[in-house]
Amino acid sequence: MTVALLVLLLCILLCCSAMVSGSEVAYFSLSPADIESLQTEENKVNKAILRLTERPRKLLATILISNNFINIAIVILSDYIIRQLLGEASLINLGKTITEFLPWSTGDTAEQITAYALSIGKIINFLITVVGVTFILVLFGEVAPKIYANLNNVRFCRIMSGPISLVSTMLNPFSKLLVLWGSKLESRYISNKSGLDDTSKEDLDKAILLTVYSDDEEADILRGIIKFGNVSAKQIMKSRVDVIAVEINEKYHDVLALIKESGYSRIPVYIEDFDELVGILYVKDLLEFSKESNDFEWQALVRKNILYVPESKKIDDLLKEFQQKRMHMGVVVDEFGGSAGIVTLEDIMEEVIGEIKGEFDEEEEVDFIKISPGNYIFDGKTLLNDVARIIGVEKGSFDSYKKEADSLAGLILIQLGSIPKKDREITIGQFRLKIVSVSKRRIEKIHLTIL
Repeated sequence: MTVALLVLLLCILLCCSAMVSGSEVAYFSLSPADIESLQTEENKVNKAILRLTERPRKLLATILISNNFINIAIVILSDYIIRQLLGEASLINLGKTITEFLPWSTGDTAEQITAYALSIGKIINFLITVVGVTFILVLFGEVAPKIYANLNNVRFCRIMSGPISLVSTMLNPFSKLLVLWGSKLESRYISNKSGLDDTSKEDLDKAILLTVYSDDEEADILRGIIKFGNVSAKQIMKSRVDVIAVEINEKYHDVLALIKESGYSRIPVYIEDFDELVGILYVKDLLEFSKESNDFEWQALVRKNILYVPESKKIDDLLKEFQQKRMHMGVVVDEFGGSAGIVTLEDIMEEVIGEIKGEFDEEEEVDFIKISPGNYIFDGKTLLNDVARIIGVEKGSFDSYKKEADSLAGLILIQLGSIPKKDREITIGQFRLKIVSVSKRRIEKIHLTIL
């Protein structure tokens, strides 16, 4: 009668283990759509589920602690039941039978054989308990309930919302301690790991170069994704000297001519100087006024909401800000508050997937002269990627020297730290760069020689 009750208790504990294990999968597989559905149907059960999912670490700690307590109880109870069913005498007899076949037991006394038999009996009992109970626990307490919970997660959560809430309250001190300990370990691990992020990204970049051809578009996209979080707004912006903008006092027809010539859909508007921006003019706002006279007050259509972006802002954060504020353009400002240029959503996308050509975009020709094989003259603002493509070297040929520079002139400025004089020569890797012409503000022409 006692053994029968213990077997019944064992079955109940096994069911509890199955329900708790299934809860782990059910609660942590709830999709945003499931959460939204639970929020719309207001009742006590749904509210209990939402309360538990609001604190996932505490929920996981509660499930793990309760599941381990149940499993330990199952193992202890199983061992006792097996001992009761088999009996110590049966285990000793089985041990004696096995001992007779052991060559090293020949000639031992009866007491020694009994000791051997008892030890072997205990080993058999241990193996039955471990192997048998482990199989039952894995099959009925882990695999089966987790498969069911994954397929019916919302239903399973509703069934277990009450028991898990009760257990969470009972085990609150233990779960708090476990969460606190886990958080400390996590913070220590992250602090130790933080210095390895850049190295890991460099390793991934090298791995991509080794496994995929360097001129493959897929390789460029993968490398763009890896470097995405390290690129700042300054690196992809259009400099203020290249920005097409309109002065607030321009006549309407002059504004239309500028828009038609530039082909842009958004034009920054300023007062006297680009540092004094007043807003952004959206070309679509002018469509219904295309036939107005030259005195038309187009200034009333200028939208005042301007997104100012610091030069150091990373483009992954900038992309999130564009999405949240539903904007496509930002004005990049330097450390002194001056307007350094503009950055657009298209600029961010191009960092990953490459240059985007619209149906109305004209093919831009790179300004260069090929003097002889291995000798070229480039405009200072030519992008390094374009230079590499024209002279026939890999895109990453300048990566070790360019730091934050994107243009050929920027590469020289990074190396020298100041604007060089005419005829100044500098050797960078396998390239010799000679200044052909320079102004007070920028390097205009550069003679590049492949050594």
